[in-house]
Amino acid sequence: MNSNLLALRPLMRASQRRFATKLTDHQTAMMARGLPKREKLIGVEDIIVVASGKGGVGKSTVAANFACSLAKLGKRVGLLDGDIFGPSIPLLMNVHSEPHVNSQNLMIPPQNYNVKCLSMGMLTPSDGAIIWRGPLVMSAVQRLLKGAEWGPLDVLVIDTPPGTGDVHLSLTQHSPITGVILVSTPHAAAVEVTLRGAKMFEKLNVPIFGLVENMRYSICDSCNHRIEFFKKSPSSQSLPDTIISLPLNAHIAECGEEGVPVVIKYPNTEYSTLFTQLAEHTLQAIGERKKFSQQDSK
Repeated sequence: MNSNLLALRPLMRASQRRFATKLTDHQTAMMARGLPKREKLIGVEDIIVVASGKGGVGKSTVAANFACSLAKLGKRVGLLDGDIFGPSIPLLMNVHSEPHVNSQNLMIPPQNYNVKCLSMGMLTPSDGAIIWRGPLVMSAVQRLLKGAEWGPLDVLVIDTPPGTGDVHLSLTQHSPITGVILVSTPHAAAVEVTLRGAKMFEKLNVPIFGLVENMRYSICDSCNHRIEFFKKSPSSQSLPDTIISLPLNAHIAECGEEGVPVVIKYPNTEYSTLFTQLAEHTLQAIGERKKFSQQDSK
């Protein structure tokens, strides 16, 4: 018999065994003992996660402009870059300096556009590659989240990487997440993967505030005609309600490379107005959630 098949025999036998699907009380206690304790961040009122299972849909751009829009509404805002392997917040927010450390060994997030920012991109060389396994990634997320002096903040916005992996689990295990904003393009492939991300947060009992539909259309500069890029995907009917639908705008790439969010450089555009709507919608959702929590506690 082929040596590779012989090596696989123990695994094949193990896969045929029957295991109990219900955990005993002892097993449940042992598993819970190994999980990190979920604690509220000191000085942070609410945490909003910007997420999508699919990459390349504009999560970081949405997170940066969303955070700046909250700040323009008078809120105290922080922006955490949860993408350990591909951090982009330093570029988008023009914050490249390494954070200082206070007497309690807590990092002090640098600030720009009235938003406190922290990213692994500030702690590693720009031309270096981070090659880490899961445990190191989760430790890095915990360090950025709990090893910084974030407060006082009304809202901490967290930009997450694609997928449904270690970063998302680590965030939900370490701190109470107020809600999630999903981001997706209307492309069928992106919608299907975003749905998987939505199901993950549902299983983790994290509220989903809605969907930001990105790059659906464009407006002609000459005649103001709206050009639609995508047909309605059947899968999109299963997505959460759309909060805003963002156009594909020529200024986005320009602003991203300059490190000036669109809502800062072009405050009187439709793009900026839409992000103000997103910020107001989110603040309303946070207020309603707190109201229901207070009623349940009575």
